[in-house]
Amino acid sequence: MPSIDVPLTRAGFGQSARKDAWWREPLLVFAGYMIFLVYATWACMQGSNYLYTGGGADYLSPFYSPLIFTTAPSWWPSSLIAFSMGLIILPFPGLFRFTCYYYRGAYYKAFWADPPSCTVGEPRKSYWGERTFPLILQNVHRYFLYVAIALVVILLHDGWKSLWFLGADGERHFGIGVGSLVLIANPILLGLYTFGCHSFRHLIGGRLDEISNSPVRKSCYDCASGLNKQHMRWAWISMFFVGFADLYVRLVSMGIWTDWRIL
Repeated sequence: MPSIDVPLTRAGFGQSARKDAWWREPLLVFAGYMIFLVYATWACMQGSNYLYTGGGADYLSPFYSPLIFTTAPSWWPSSLIAFSMGLIILPFPGLFRFTCYYYRGAYYKAFWADPPSCTVGEPRKSYWGERTFPLILQNVHRYFLYVAIALVVILLHDGWKSLWFLGADGERHFGIGVGSLVLIANPILLGLYTFGCHSFRHLIGGRLDEISNSPVRKSCYDCASGLNKQHMRWAWISMFFVGFADLYVRLVSMGIWTDWRIL
């Protein structure tokens, strides 16, 4: 039987034989990322309303923690942009997330359309592998992991500080406000995301040939693997909650919201 040569044609951008709503997930991811990116950038540029001390509270927005500088240091280009500690902090957790294995797969589709979805035409003809610039920069993810872990510890300390309120006697006393719960929940959610990271699994045991020979590390590895199964969920929840934590401190400090004391 004679063979029939069928010419192959490259699908145009957005073209697909798929009948399902393949565009829905990339669109939602794009919208979710943009909402967070715009808000986080705006909040970190404000340089104000990041600290609430009303009623003796000590609430610090996670976007500004650790609060190393409250005024512009000598090396800050004040003539170009107003100083804000948030602008110094933001790149570190931002780059950790930007280079995350889950996030990169999501924004490759939502932002770069590379491809928009499986079996859907993409706008470029060549494949940008992660061995070439600029995608080779994704390899810095393992190094930003250390910064992310440090930030989780710092934010846990901020959560602890939020439980101690300044009294009329000038001493701090244990108490619980709604803001305390928000600032404690935030690093917990960030930890569930961070410690389920692929790079963290590799760090604590994935690089060993026989992890069973190290029972403690194997237990940690199994725990991280359990978190990794829900990595996407914790990535989204922790991302929006850290934004909410900043929003809470901001609106309370502006007097728009009231921080209710539970204890």
